[in-house]
Amino acid sequence: MSKINSRQKGKIGERELSKKFQEYGFHTRRGQQFCGANGDADVVGLPGVHIECKRVEKLNISEAMAQAKRDALEGEVPIVFHRRNRENWLVTMELDEFMKYYMNQEGFEMPSDEEEEES
Repeated sequence: MSKINSRQKGKIGERELSKKFQEYGFHTRRGQQFCGANGDADVVGLPGVHIECKRVEKLNISEAMAQAKRDALEGEVPIVFHRRNRENWLVTMELDEFMKYYMNQEGFEMPSDEEEEES
């Protein structure tokens, strides 16, 4: 198989990630990027989330997150979805954003002081 260029691989990754979201029942599609000028996420259709999709073997996650934060619209949570060949998709987001998400889950209760002491 011939080596594909990074732009092609990026497009393929965006379509692949969108398809994964569709398997979960979401109506997503690849964003409409024209030289990155319009600020669209790489994949659109998850309200409140700015998706930066990286389909690379070597990823500078700090740079990818900085790009997601820079491109995210007000009120959107910047999240980087990334994967290497023959590996599963991974998700990277800032800890504060994860904790907001986690603490808003149905049935969430803060641990008591007693539970913390047992750990």
